[in-house]
Amino acid sequence: MRHIITRFIVVLGLLLTHPVAQAVELGEVPPAIELKGKLGGRLDGTPWSSAELRDKVSVIFYVDPDEKDTNNEASDALDREKFPGDKFHSVGIINMAATWLPNFAISSALKDKQKRYPKTTYVRDYKKVIVNGWKIADDSSNVLAFDKNGKLIFRKDGKLTSEEIQTLIKVIRDHL
Repeated sequence: MRHIITRFIVVLGLLLTHPVAQAVELGEVPPAIELKGKLGGRLDGTPWSSAELRDKVSVIFYVDPDEKDTNNEASDALDREKFPGDKFHSVGIINMAATWLPNFAISSALKDKQKRYPKTTYVRDYKKVIVNGWKIADDSSNVLAFDKNGKLIFRKDGKLTSEEIQTLIKVIRDHL
């Protein structure tokens, strides 16, 4: 019995002293994340870092490939706004671990998207690094916007309504 209690105390101590990842909240800068190598990265294989969410207002679409069309209305609405490239940037991050689709098929579709949206940076997340690091919804379509300092200014897990799309656009305008 004493052995069991000792183990329990050790495990409890580890849990209490180990930092627990929490969901990124509005007004906060999320923990730094880098996608490179086996974890993911840009379509050309170079690393991507959340440190790049600085100096411009940024929007991330973090998407399960099976939910790729969920927020097309929001993406198209942002494209129609023609925000200046020196003040605004969009990033499409694909949750590659959230689907049964083969990686080569997803990568091919991403290259086509890159041609359609050349100003967007496309990134692959092979191991759900962002899901786990920022505690966002898995197997979903997430939209996150960040100000020039990297603070979260908008977040929606799932499909945006027309009103939420307008809110996203207003939040971006207010921070340009």
